[in-house]
Amino acid sequence: MSHTASLTPQKHRRPGHHPAARGTETALGRTRRARRINRTLAACYPGAHAELDFNNAFELLIATVLSAQTTDNRVNSVTPELFAAYPTPEDLALTDPEDVARIIRPTGFYNAKARNIVGLANRLVDDFGGEVPRQIADLVSLPGVGRKTAHVVRGNAFGLPGLTVDTHFGRLARRFALTENTDPVRVEEDVAQLIERSEWTMFSHRMIFHGRRVCHARKPACGACPVAYDCPDYGVSGPTDPEAAARLVTGAEREHILELAGIEEA
Repeated sequence: MSHTASLTPQKHRRPGHHPAARGTETALGRTRRARRINRTLAACYPGAHAELDFNNAFELLIATVLSAQTTDNRVNSVTPELFAAYPTPEDLALTDPEDVARIIRPTGFYNAKARNIVGLANRLVDDFGGEVPRQIADLVSLPGVGRKTAHVVRGNAFGLPGLTVDTHFGRLARRFALTENTDPVRVEEDVAQLIERSEWTMFSHRMIFHGRRVCHARKPACGACPVAYDCPDYGVSGPTDPEAAARLVTGAEREHILELAGIEEA
């Protein structure tokens, strides 16, 4: 079955009107719905990927640390100069954090971030032979690195499955009733029980893409969302009118998303 075909809603259901919305969903039903959501998101975002620019594991690690409390676009605007000046952990470890702070200033919290990435580079040189480690325990031992950053690096630099629970992922996981938890580790544990391990990294990308383009924090585009028929939160925070919702959809995939949702714009 094609991804597009899988998006055809069941005629006996309306958006948001299913067992998850009524609190009577079985564990098996939740798993099936979660995997259906993943298939729908795969159809929406066949090119989903990490939106930070990088050429190797070291650059991805540094960029992800810098991405805290700012946008990927902002990080991408400063990393070319940063990596040209300090292309290796050895180069970055030897520099003054104040010089780094000047380059990364647009990302915010630049003094703390500069100290973190210089300290991180020193740890890579001293404890890991100048290489980015692959184990979560080793990654989270580095300054400024938490589980989210660890999973980003493992999934995108090393091809190791992981769920990246950022603010978008957590918000959507709760809206989709895949978890009730707000703690990122608990969210990760809950969703890991529902989605196939091999899909974890791509599911994370798809959720983050959807959170940035359709399922916005303040006003989600419910009436233009291809996931609507599997979302218990449909219409709670966003407009259900297709035209009003369509105006909220953003990104390069906008036309494709509206087509999957059955919306034709004049």
